[in-house]
Amino acid sequence: MKRSKAETAETHKRIVEVAAATIKKKGIDATGVAEVMAAAGLTHGAFYRHFASKEALVAEAAEASMDVFVAAAQAAAAKGPSAYVKYLQGYLTSEFRDGVLGGCPVIQMSSELARADTSVREGVAKGLKQMIDIAVKSAGDKSDASVQEDAIFTLSALIGAITMSRLLDDPDLSKRVLQVTNNRLLKQPSKARTGKASRN
Repeated sequence: MKRSKAETAETHKRIVEVAAATIKKKGIDATGVAEVMAAAGLTHGAFYRHFASKEALVAEAAEASMDVFVAAAQAAAAKGPSAYVKYLQGYLTSEFRDGVLGGCPVIQMSSELARADTSVREGVAKGLKQMIDIAVKSAGDKSDASVQEDAIFTLSALIGAITMSRLLDDPDLSKRVLQVTNNRLLKQPSKARTGKASRN
């Protein structure tokens, strides 16, 4: 029986979602096509009716993960600067550090993505640019030339802090990395831009 276009699209979406979750958990290299298809309730042979290669699947999965991350950021920013800051602060926690499935794919597998095929990096790069734009738009003074620099630095520090905290084998220092980044980049800069920062 021939499947409808809607059913085919739904199946395709399910494969991508399963792949995105599996890749975040195990990494790109450790994730096999057969494993993804089995988890999606399909045969290995059905894979090539949807994707030309594993790289094509990974590219869609990475972009889909990034789209979810960007959409969540946009929703938070739409509620105002304080809601956006609170959203970002949610990543600088022990709970997120110890998790593997949520949030930005760059945070979960940055080193693998940097070495991945160009098609894989394209969707992620687009999402990162969108995240910078969201941060700029959520800033109080959009005419300030330094706002984009602050946005780039904040996003870079956020990703770097979580990566660093995961690598440290000292629990206290790992937690401290998150706390310092939270205080320096997410709380104080927003006050400084509105002229309300306190001077000690």
